[in-house]
Amino acid sequence: MNGPTPKISVQAATVADANRSRTFAIAAAQHVAGLFRGTESRMKVWPGSMRPQHQIKNNKNPTLETQHDLVAYFRVFAVPPIQYLAQRLTAVMKPVLLRHLSSACVFATLFALCALSAQATECIVPAKPGGGMDGACRMMRKVLPTKDGVAAAVKISYLPGGIGAVAWSSVVSQRRGGPDTLVTFSGGSLLNLAQGKYGKASVSDVRWLAGVGADYGMIAVRSDAPYKNLRELIDAMRKDPGKITIGVSGTIGSQDWLKVAMIARRADVDPKNFRFVALEGGGDSFTALQADHVQVVSGDASEAASYLKDGKFRVLAVLSEQRLPGVLADVATAREQGFDVVWPIIRGFYMSAHVSEADYRRWVAVFDQAMASEEFKRQRAASGLYPFAMTGAQLTDYVRKVVEQYRKQSQELGLVR
Repeated sequence: MNGPTPKISVQAATVADANRSRTFAIAAAQHVAGLFRGTESRMKVWPGSMRPQHQIKNNKNPTLETQHDLVAYFRVFAVPPIQYLAQRLTAVMKPVLLRHLSSACVFATLFALCALSAQATECIVPAKPGGGMDGACRMMRKVLPTKDGVAAAVKISYLPGGIGAVAWSSVVSQRRGGPDTLVTFSGGSLLNLAQGKYGKASVSDVRWLAGVGADYGMIAVRSDAPYKNLRELIDAMRKDPGKITIGVSGTIGSQDWLKVAMIARRADVDPKNFRFVALEGGGDSFTALQADHVQVVSGDASEAASYLKDGKFRVLAVLSEQRLPGVLADVATAREQGFDVVWPIIRGFYMSAHVSEADYRRWVAVFDQAMASEEFKRQRAASGLYPFAMTGAQLTDYVRKVVEQYRKQSQELGLVR
């Protein structure tokens, strides 16, 4: 009767396979047993022969009857059964393998996908450990959405050099920066980009992914320093500019340098008379301050907040519109102390421009989801950051405008040719 072959259930197929295997085993055993019948009539060698002497007396070499010939053993006993087993195994297992081949392929594919999804996300910090950029990566590691109750694995890599220039170049040149590689940036990164410190770079060289918080500038000293406020520090620097060394992230023209320069100008002091030491990030700056290699640090409020717990440092001023909440609530703003300087900083992440549109959109969605959660808000506050949430095209437009603004300001200060 013609027609489609009826489908059988998985249970029926399993029973059929078992029956076929049992039949195969019985037939193989019978065949092997048959090989032993009449073997003596076909072979010349039989070790330890039990035949009567009169049956071997006509042999020209009777001693051969009891010699051990391993090659003969193998040829007589092993080769025929192996050939038979191979033939039967091929015949019996072929339909089974064909039936389950598609399932095996599906399993292999799923295994490969799981292996890929298990790869850790890399968060590149363009500075040494301990600064605000490091804090941004650590914050996001805590708040990235979980999948099936399993937290996303985030590997933090440190790539200092050129205040972000090394990391930028590495990602733009594709030496680093796959679909799961994020690079953290700050307002200082945008300032360096505007001033040409990343070489012939432009905003479109990378994909701007997410802005996750706002930060503000601050001025800090050691807790045993004689300066109790910003006014006392500026007065001391005016009297003897070469006595006090200021640690900043970057060289002349960097955002940390500009913070001090703007404060100095409000006090009618030429910042060129000050002594600056270029360091790699906030962590490096506070390490130098603790060791008294520098006496003042110009940095970010979030960095200072994480170092105030042990009581070794004192923040003299925050460069915000109004006092900041949290551990810096008692610190007066520069405005309150007679220096009208406000320096906001954004923190966020960018990706390689070579990632696919699908991967970029996937990460935009991940950050949108993360920043909408209450846990993100708690972690942002714990990191010393303040509300600022922007992703995708909106962030890209914002970055383009800020870089252009920084470029104009730097040209007015003679920092850009």
